[in-house]
Amino acid sequence: MSIQMRPYQALALWHTVAKEQVRKEGPDLTLRQMAILLEIYLQPPPHTVRGLAKTLNVTKPVITRALDTMGSLGFVQRVRDDRDRRNVIIKRTVDGALFVEKLGDLIIEQGRNVER
Repeated sequence: MSIQMRPYQALALWHTVAKEQVRKEGPDLTLRQMAILLEIYLQPPPHTVRGLAKTLNVTKPVITRALDTMGSLGFVQRVRDDRDRRNVIIKRTVDGALFVEKLGDLIIEQGRNVER
């Protein structure tokens, strides 16, 4: 399904969703953290620190810092890969899945209000 929007409408939707995220109780993720979280939840696993860094074209320390925050929020878990102990596998959690689902619901709700 394709939704036709003008750039101003798309930005207005993004702005409205961002405002609602800031206003509500709960975590306030940075754009970088949100991009990493959505990569983990919208793309098929497995996800590794190395793989996320390559996909998003950032350094591994950038991914690690974001995962520290998301881990403290309960959105992801990190576990060592049993086959290669150098790799860290990023696991999804129920809390993270709920956060992403609610964000999707918010985008749908606010998208209905975009003036066409």
